[in-house]
Amino acid sequence: MKIKIIADSCCDLSPKLKQLTGTQLVPIKLQIGDSHFIDNEDLDLANYIQRMKESPFSPKTACPSPLDFIEHFQGADLIFCVTVSKALSGTYQSAVIAKQMYLEEHPDTTIHIFDSKSASAGETLVVLKIHELIQQGLEFEAIVSKTERFIEEMETIFLLESLEHLAKSGRLNPLLAKIANFFSIKVIAKKSREGTITLDQKVRGYNKAFQRLIDTIGTYGRYFEEKTLIISHCNAFDRAQTLQREVEKRYPFKAIHIVHTGGASSSYADEGGIIIAF
Repeated sequence: MKIKIIADSCCDLSPKLKQLTGTQLVPIKLQIGDSHFIDNEDLDLANYIQRMKESPFSPKTACPSPLDFIEHFQGADLIFCVTVSKALSGTYQSAVIAKQMYLEEHPDTTIHIFDSKSASAGETLVVLKIHELIQQGLEFEAIVSKTERFIEEMETIFLLESLEHLAKSGRLNPLLAKIANFFSIKVIAKKSREGTITLDQKVRGYNKAFQRLIDTIGTYGRYFEEKTLIISHCNAFDRAQTLQREVEKRYPFKAIHIVHTGGASSSYADEGGIIIAF
């Protein structure tokens, strides 16, 4: 029996984690002005981020089509598919349509589409959880149930250098972005239970915000020794490493993984952005 884990390319995976989990990524389409890109392994990410900086236009993203998902469904008996929050993108609905279409031709296949209610590092964490449960030899229904509960309990927190792209894309209040920029305020945002992005804290200056991010982790309860922390960054590896070192001094996570944002996540995190999930 062949099992596949599939996610859209807003799921940020290092080569090591991608190989470990065997996850296949369905590419999201990207656009800056009149230039179009595909968020796959052929994307020159450094060039894309540079184009973002130089362009007067904010990047746009378009969800994969149902046919894009169907292409990745091929050849599997059990399929677990993880998407960016349906409150932020039409990707989940596209995957659901793909499932319906695919099962008409392949009725013996079993598919579940997970709304991660998150993005970036959050999707990564869901993929790792599914892989862990598969390795434990659990039945399909048990994996689905435990993963859905995990999604409800998971936290995703954002510390971004700029809120401009999130605001222009309609994923954050534009007034908040303008105020934050004018007063040099850094915003710590988080995912809501519904999967939207909401303001959590406003801090003047990046260093203070960075420290507040570390402090905030401690407000989300105990049992860190049972949890994995994902740190996703957009061209901010030094910051990500510093965050890992500081977190390790205070919280006994069982594992910490640093990953780079892909094209889709970079489009909204922007250079210097940090997203964590645990």
